[in-house]
Amino acid sequence: MTRDEGTYKAQGERAAKAGTRREGTYKAQADRAAGNAAPAEKATRRRTKMVAPPNNYLVPERDALLTPVLECRHLGIDFGGLKAVEDLNLMVGKTEIAGLIGPNGAGKTTVFNLLTKVYQPTRGTILLDGQDTAGMDTARVSREGIARTFQNIRLFDSLTVEDNVKIGLHNQVECGMWSGIFRAPRYWLSEQEFHKRALELLDVFNMADNADDIAGSLPYGAQRRLEIVRALATNPKLLLLDEPAAGMNPVETEELMDNIVKIRDQFQIAVLLIEHDMDLVMGI
Repeated sequence: MTRDEGTYKAQGERAAKAGTRREGTYKAQADRAAGNAAPAEKATRRRTKMVAPPNNYLVPERDALLTPVLECRHLGIDFGGLKAVEDLNLMVGKTEIAGLIGPNGAGKTTVFNLLTKVYQPTRGTILLDGQDTAGMDTARVSREGIARTFQNIRLFDSLTVEDNVKIGLHNQVECGMWSGIFRAPRYWLSEQEFHKRALELLDVFNMADNADDIAGSLPYGAQRRLEIVRALATNPKLLLLDEPAAGMNPVETEELMDNIVKIRDQFQIAVLLIEHDMDLVMGI
């Protein structure tokens, strides 16, 4: 047995105990080191074929004939004499999973703040599903279809898990103020609809059983998932995830990778994420 073969076998045993899918990767590496490699197995996640539409940006082949959900043209913002973002050009296809990577301080979160109108751009254009977002505020952009999570978890810790998700449904309220004050039939109908929808969304992440738990009492990984569920409750076209794997252990990161793909496939939306974990970025 070579030293490399022994190393890969030991890594495979640790991966098997941790319950991750990297066990197979290490086993294949050990086989290659031993000189008896078997034909490579098909990857768990099917790779997306990228094509170049007429504008020369790369998008998934399935989105080539559709209007991009997001397009940034020469986007930039200045803070006094500091150019925080300069000449950013970006396109995200209708059902694409894209990553925004770079070193700390490169302006990645600032780009998210520009897309969600926390900051107004100094120059450039942002098109959401073909519509110029110039002049929109954060509430309008949310209604038009952009939702986000944050680097630091921002939940309503003292509210239940279900109530946190219901807050994300605010842009779909159809009853008026007076119906709410006097508890009119329309109010109770809306409450029933929101309860059902909240449980459906929680079930996507296997959190329906936690609906009555206090959000602040959840483990860290579960709070991260809840923040994503609340963002999905706004019924977005584009989901922005700001370092979603921050603070997660390897098992939770593997689960997050599966959940991001599930979100894209089940909700047929685009996902743009900021992440420093390159295994996660390249794995999806």
